[in-house]
Parts: sequence; structure tokens; C-alpha cells
Amino acid sequence: MKKLTRSKLIKKLDQVFSQYIRRKDAINDIAKCISCGAEKHYKELQCGHFMSRSHYSTRWDELNVGVQCVSCNIFKNGEQYLFSRYLEKRHGEGTSNELFLKSQTLGKFTTNELEEMINKYKILLDQLE
Repeated sequence: MKKLTRSKLIKKLDQVFSQYIRRKDAINDIAKCISCGAEKHYKELQCGHFMSRSHYSTRWDELNVGVQCVSCNIFKNGEQYLFSRYLEKRHGEGTSNELFLKSQTLGKFTTNELEEMINKYKILLDQLE
């Protein structure tokens, strides 16, 4: 079997990670935007990031993400203030600051680590079904 390129591995990991995040707290496939509270089918929602996806050190950190509607995630630039309030409430005071500091570190993943994360989230998705 042909090995996937690094960029294709990242794209695949983004897809499986996003699907897991959107489905894990959904009830009957309905999930809720962490910013505005809109309830929709998980396929209509997005995996929003507190610290931008450009920071690889926090890109696939489950603490750094939450379900968001397109309006909050894209048109309102992720509603970072509301996102930080959600993080502090759900994961404890100081979480936003910890994620900010972590995002400033170099996050470099080997091909093997990317493949392992893909497999991890595929297994977690299978367990949701």
C-alpha cells in the first residue's frame, strides 16, 4: 500500500479529529455550538479551535477545540472571548492561558505520530456508534 504524503496525513487527521469532536457530545446526532448555543446536526457544525489551527502544538489538542456553528467559527472569527469562557468553565480556570502558552511552542509531529493519531480517532469514532 502506498504511503500517504505528510499533507494528506494532516488532512485525514483533521477530518477524523473534527468528526470525533463534533460527534462525541452529540445526542441523537444533534450537537450544540459552544459559543451561541445553536443546536444542529453535527454534520452542519464545525470543529472550532480556540488557538488557531496554524499552531500545530494545539491543533489536535482536545482542550483547544469545541463544536461551533459556521457563523461563530467563520463569520465571527471563532468568538474567542466566548470560547475562552467556555474553556474556563468546562476545563478549569487557567485553561485558556495554558493553551495560549502551549500554542507558542513548536509542535512537530512525525509521520508515525500522525498515523497513530488518525488510528486513535478512528477507534474513538467507532466506539461512538
